[in-house]
Parts: sequence; structure tokens; C-alpha cells
Amino acid sequence: MRANRSMPSSTVIPVLGYPDMAQAVAWLCDVFEFTERLRIGTHRAQLNVGDGHVVVAAQRPGEAADAPEGNEPGAARRSHIGHSVMVRIEDVNRHYERAKARGARILQPPTGFPYGERQYTVEDLGGHRWTFSQTISDTAPEAWGGTPIRPSPEPSDLVR
Repeated sequence: MRANRSMPSSTVIPVLGYPDMAQAVAWLCDVFEFTERLRIGTHRAQLNVGDGHVVVAAQRPGEAADAPEGNEPGAARRSHIGHSVMVRIEDVNRHYERAKARGARILQPPTGFPYGERQYTVEDLGGHRWTFSQTISDTAPEAWGGTPIRPSPEPSDLVR
């Protein structure tokens, strides 16, 4: 894949819509410790999180009838959540405490899972669900009931 300084380097980039793009960027950077990479007018921003990226976009009028109203996480009238974003981090407990202290709506506190991850799930001010995950052990998929189909490429095998 060719490099482009105007685009994040991730292969998959979630684009999440919010009623107030600038407010969402400030909230995600403060509460989740993301870093703003690029601002595109008043309608779009690219954020870094580790070696991953997310795009925050301003919703157009009528685009999201189920989006929250106001500034409080979870202040929504939602009929369906069709996605969640997972972010791998180094310290789930510290991250959880920070998000909780800043008023994020916690959906699931930090929990250890048999597949070697400790995770918590939170809802942001736009009603989007985020799961933050910390690897606590390298666990073979067969050990917890997973069935390997094809091995994931090693980082050195990926072309950027």
C-alpha cells in the first residue's frame, strides 16, 4: 500500500459520526487519551491511538436519529447499536479509572477473559461503544474453544 501523509496508515479505519465533531475530538482525546493527527475543516478529524487510527466526522442533519442529545454519555434514545470499536492498550485498569473519573458511561468494568485479554467497555458522548483490551497472556485459541482457520500475518509480513 502506498503511503499518503493525508491518510492514516492503518488498513482499517473506523469513521464515527458525532453531532458536534469538535466536542467529540476534545472528549476522546481527554477521556481516552487519543491524539489528534489532522483536522479537516469543521467536518472531520483523524485521531491516533497507539499504531491505530479513527476518524471523527460531523453528522449531517438527519443522519443519526438515534444519536444522544446533550453532552452526557448515554443520553440517547437508541434503537440499535450496530458496531463497537476495540482498542488494544497497555493498562486497562488505569485507562478504566481515567474514563470513569471523567464521566464516561461504563457498560462493563475490567474483566479477564479465557482468551488472554482483560477488557472493559464504555460508551462515548456520541453513543459509540468502545472496548479497551489489554493482553494478559498469549493463549492458544484451542485452549478456550477457538478454532484457528488461517494464521494472522506477522507484522513483518505486512506491507505499508
